[in-house]
Amino acid sequence: MLMSRNAMHEAGVPGLEAAPVPGQGGGLCNCQALRRAARRATALYDTIMAPHGLRISQFAVLNRLHLGGPAGIQALAAGLVLDRTTLGRNLRPLERDGLIRSEAEPGDRRVRRLVLTEAGLAALTGARPAWDAAQAQFEASYGAADAAVLRAALHRVTEVLEAPPEPHS
Repeated sequence: MLMSRNAMHEAGVPGLEAAPVPGQGGGLCNCQALRRAARRATALYDTIMAPHGLRISQFAVLNRLHLGGPAGIQALAAGLVLDRTTLGRNLRPLERDGLIRSEAEPGDRRVRRLVLTEAGLAALTGARPAWDAAQAQFEASYGAADAAVLRAALHRVTEVLEAPPEPHS
């Protein structure tokens, strides 16, 4: 369950008593706080996974196809919570390098689906220890228990904000 700012302050969560410093990324904007944290986490994972030639976003695509099997673009984008344009940017190098391929759906040749290739499985398997190392470094820095709580809170945010709201005028 997500706590309100007041509840967190009353519970003694550190950092809530400090006033935001202009230009220092403080403040109450949830979106900016999430984006800043996501950029830092992405940089950590990308740096550790770089020797394997994969970014964390590409690793996620390969892993999703490995765990879920072949998928259409729409289903893959929905599963990764990405728009089609962003997913396309992640797919191009994976297709170019032969890690995934697009093929016709067996029941309907007009429909395309993405498939993890043997080379893609090998790349995923080879990069897994680097992903494990990134996970371990994040948890060593942030705390394993806090990381578990953070993941649960972020999963809830994803569920709660599943449908985009109507534009506010």
